[in-house]
Amino acid sequence: MTGEVKVLVPTLLHPFVGGVDELRLEVGESATVEEVLDAIKVEFPVFDRRLRDETGALRRYVNIYLGHDEVRRLDGLKTRVAAGSELMVVQSVAGG
Repeated sequence: MTGEVKVLVPTLLHPFVGGVDELRLEVGESATVEEVLDAIKVEFPVFDRRLRDETGALRRYVNIYLGHDEVRRLDGLKTRVAAGSELMVVQSVAGG
């Protein structure tokens, strides 16, 4: 059984996903955040490099929320994402 997961993309990263503010992906019944990002990476590798480092870990200034929960506070990239869920990417902007 498959379903759709919606990934909300912050404005600063729109250029790396073809100018859109959200991506929709077909996933299995319960994919992980890592599997969702791997699927996005196939079409948008530069976007992925903005989110994850060379080891595959989330960059420290990137947060991904599943509903109201930041995935690092759940099971990190191994957090299960049910079909019909929404992931929101938040990129911190430092200034000074």
